[in-house]
Amino acid sequence: MPSWVQLGVADYAKRIVSDLGFSIIEIPMAKRSKTTSMMQCIKKEGDALLAAVNHDDYIVAMDVLGKSFHTETLAQKIGDFRRDGRNLSLLIGGPDGLSAECLSKADERWSLSALTLPHPLVRVLLTEQLYRASSILKGHPYHRA
Repeated sequence: MPSWVQLGVADYAKRIVSDLGFSIIEIPMAKRSKTTSMMQCIKKEGDALLAAVNHDDYIVAMDVLGKSFHTETLAQKIGDFRRDGRNLSLLIGGPDGLSAECLSKADERWSLSALTLPHPLVRVLLTEQLYRASSILKGHPYHRA
């Protein structure tokens, strides 16, 4: 990832790690070749993503066709997961998107925007929104609606 992505994510991650137990597991993109189809790569990446998720996690697929909602609603959802003691796993696909298996295993599909966003930007935006949701739950003034 470019340095601006690493710096942005690291900044928000250090703010939320104690509140949300935040961590990132990076799955390398499947190697593209003349003999490997795009669908094979998507499937390989999807299998690796699902292997990294605990069987009892609540899985959310980040998908342009997913549900979008207000930050306050995200905060409420995060609060519910914390109260229930559930882990939340957010799946972000590579440049070709998430596999059908990832989408079917997901408990929900969320969208940050109707726009197609590049993976590095999604990482920063999503981490910031998790920090914002955490701030709302703590009554911190970072979020001003």
